[in-house]
Amino acid sequence: MLVSILHRVTGSGLATVGTLFFVWWLAAIAGGPESYASFVHWVIAAEPGNSGQALVNILARLVGFGLTWAFFQHLASGIRHLVLDTGAGYELKVNKTGAIATIVFSIVMALIVWTYILGVKG
Repeated sequence: MLVSILHRVTGSGLATVGTLFFVWWLAAIAGGPESYASFVHWVIAAEPGNSGQALVNILARLVGFGLTWAFFQHLASGIRHLVLDTGAGYELKVNKTGAIATIVFSIVMALIVWTYILGVKG
């Protein structure tokens, strides 16, 4: 039940928050080098001394991590539902294991992606 609810929530989150973040990024690119530099500054490379910029930077990274987790959760849950649609995996133990596996997979993959992102940047 939890994975089914997460599937719906992550789909809605990706559609709304993800779209807003993506449009902000596209608008920054379309605005030219100065606009994109401002986007990068606020989202990725805020100066540690300025608390307002650092807060926005931390919030942007949290949103980015949340979107990454939501993507992998939605992906894994969608694959699980595809397998269930074939008629397989309805045994209680197999179903519960698959549900737990989707959650573990999404967390591990989000951590791997963000470890790479922060490692490349820093």
